[in-house]
Amino acid sequence: MSSVSFASRTLPAPASASVKSRLAVWQGAAIAVVLGWAYLPMLSVFADKWLNDPQYSHGPLVPFFSAFLLWRAWKSDSLVLKPLPILGCGLLVAILALRTVAGAMLFHQLDAASLLLALVGVCLAVGGVPLLKLTGPAIAFLAFMIPLPYELERNVGSPLKTAATVSSTFLLQTLGLPAIRDGNLILIDDVRLGVVDACSGLKMMVTFAAFSVGAVLMIQRSRFEKLMVLLGIIPIAILTNVLRITATGVSFANITDDATRKFLHDAYGYMMIFIGLGLLAVELWVLKRLVLDEPSKT
Repeated sequence: MSSVSFASRTLPAPASASVKSRLAVWQGAAIAVVLGWAYLPMLSVFADKWLNDPQYSHGPLVPFFSAFLLWRAWKSDSLVLKPLPILGCGLLVAILALRTVAGAMLFHQLDAASLLLALVGVCLAVGGVPLLKLTGPAIAFLAFMIPLPYELERNVGSPLKTAATVSSTFLLQTLGLPAIRDGNLILIDDVRLGVVDACSGLKMMVTFAAFSVGAVLMIQRSRFEKLMVLLGIIPIAILTNVLRITATGVSFANITDDATRKFLHDAYGYMMIFIGLGLLAVELWVLKRLVLDEPSKT
């Protein structure tokens, strides 16, 4: 009787957990693209603000930096997905109601907040808490692309404008100029320098906050140093704005040509962010020398 030999066949191995994780993340990315399409009208309103308001010129850079944060976290961290589809999808359904309210009120900032929450919902549905921890900083950083509501600009900007006027008048007097404050006007002989809403420094504060938070997310420093950088956002932004107004006052007091005045006024405005970044670099340099590294244990 002839023996029949059966060739052994190796069954295909199941997909590894890493492959499943990557597939799920790509599915989540596809859903995020669909969300971008759904929020396109709101994003187009913000894009117009970014392109036409110099105070929000950092807006187009925010999504790219968020993408970089996401890429860096994805490359440096192992991910084990624990999907929470019920919680994630429930959040997405609740966001539909939030979008309805935002549309009825024409409240674009609320609509933008719902977009960030929608991204959180997608992360929870696809990968649960582990995926949300990985993508959380990138999602949170997207908040800096949202222009401030008008009411916030008015209510917070007004005291900042007064503080900028008082401080700039004092600094001009220190430099030897006969500066006098009249409300939100600075009078230097026949020069009338008005500190208007755009000069309050609030929008500059948002721009500088975006750069500072980005630096905190990037640098390898102690928690104390990172906290000091965050606490330094407001004073550095105010100081930068006061320096800009003071430089404008000095220029207007010594230059009579209107075209030159306008050029210098705009130039000082664009220089604000570079001055702020320079002060941030000085702050990091000082902190590096004040904070001692903990000695390694042998």
